[in-house]
Amino acid sequence: MVLIIDGHNLIPHLPGVSLADPDDELALVRMLQDYCRLRRKQAIVYFDRAPAGQPRTQVYGQVQAHFVPSSTTADAAIMAHLGKLGKRAKNMTVVSSDRQVQTAARAAHARVVSSEDFAAEWAQLEDEVPALDPRNRLLSEEEVDAWEQFFKRGHPPSGGKA
Repeated sequence: MVLIIDGHNLIPHLPGVSLADPDDELALVRMLQDYCRLRRKQAIVYFDRAPAGQPRTQVYGQVQAHFVPSSTTADAAIMAHLGKLGKRAKNMTVVSSDRQVQTAARAAHARVVSSEDFAAEWAQLEDEVPALDPRNRLLSEEEVDAWEQFFKRGHPPSGGKA
């Protein structure tokens, strides 16, 4: 499922990010990259008031950032995107606490998650300690000793036993 995120609506609900920070958009994008990697999702995030001269759309791995020019709003851009999706909008999750955006998302049959609820899920995700991949685990002392003995003896002949 793809997330469609109202970026400046989400930022105030996340710890360590502030709308007063001049790099708040990039900070959110980095957080979303981690989220998408861990949750195996893709995100499209919309930001208001794009700086002049900045590309309107930038891709950061699984996160696509849309910087909306000051002539419109991120809310309007999200609603327009949902309209263009048509029936495919049901496969999207819209993250926003803006009532107008939520209403448009529900009308398009998209799933709606408030910014507060998404931030709470993010906090839980940060608390989770990812399990080590069993292929990357550290060997016990006994296993190290067994491998050392194996290499000291050499490889067994073809078709033979160790």
